[in-house]
Amino acid sequence: MTVQSVITLGGTASHITVGKVAHGLMMMTWTPNPVPDEICFEAIKAGVDAMPSGVKMLLNSGEFYAVDFSTANLELLARFFEKYPEYAERTFLSVKGGGKAEGFPVTDSPENLRRSVTAVNTALRGTKRLDLFECARVDPNYSVEQTIGILSGFVKEGLFDHIGMSECSAESLRKGNAVHPIAAVEIEVSPWSIEPETKNVLKTAEELGVAVVAYSPLGRGFLTGQIKKFEDLPEADVRRHLTRFRNPEYFQHNLILVDKLTEIAQKKGITTSRLSIAFVSSLGDKVIPLPGSSHVKRTLENTYSADAKLTKEESDAVWEIINNYEVKGDRYHGADPKASRLWG
Repeated sequence: MTVQSVITLGGTASHITVGKVAHGLMMMTWTPNPVPDEICFEAIKAGVDAMPSGVKMLLNSGEFYAVDFSTANLELLARFFEKYPEYAERTFLSVKGGGKAEGFPVTDSPENLRRSVTAVNTALRGTKRLDLFECARVDPNYSVEQTIGILSGFVKEGLFDHIGMSECSAESLRKGNAVHPIAAVEIEVSPWSIEPETKNVLKTAEELGVAVVAYSPLGRGFLTGQIKKFEDLPEADVRRHLTRFRNPEYFQHNLILVDKLTEIAQKKGITTSRLSIAFVSSLGDKVIPLPGSSHVKRTLENTYSADAKLTKEESDAVWEIINNYEVKGDRYHGADPKASRLWG
């Protein structure tokens, strides 16, 4: 059985067809105890094997996806493609970079951008073409036009094929796309993360024909209904540092949102996870939910979720919850959005 929902990417990648749900790989390695290769490999293969003939699975990785900000995630991918070289052409690899050698903050200096792209390609060891590169954040010290111009030069050099943007505002997306056609923009989208600027980016991307890679469609696992209390998070889990998780009042308050979504999901006969992914997918023809998974069962559930089409009544019910329910806590660490350079 293969997935039914597929789309084409945007910009210079508009000829490439991918599944309507992508596969995020971050938590395979950004953990004190990385998931064993064989488990990760089977999860990646499961998603790719679910794609129809000629359709690629979008894999999302990062230069710094490890607790020590190393290239461990990309090295994992290199080992995967060395073992299964036939999967290289069946995947579209998007990698975010631009972080300094020791991790954040991101800097878009010409020197660091070249260092970052070189580090990504070095870690891949020629096992897989770098399809798309994107800076993890917009650096306010450099204009968007300058940054995209530099990346455009790298494309001409043959270092990678397509340019993406991440956590950018609608205005920045428009500016970047005017310099070089943007294939995809990555932003956080879920039933508990639809800010006014989220809607602006979605609208602008649709206008420009840019695909939207919507990360954390399950609210970093909170919307699955499997996290009932703070202690359910592993001791060293990065989510323990995020405002919505670490604040007991916010945590308990936000569980009400999960309960309300669960009621809709149960009426439809699907899990809350599938409902959340299907809802994010419904936000646009080129909106691609990007859930993360390290295990076959969850990967397959995620991958097929876009096929669970929502009726107008079901979609309206989710929107009613979003519009009338105030989520407590911001998306990250409680810092001012400008300080953490979200929506740059």
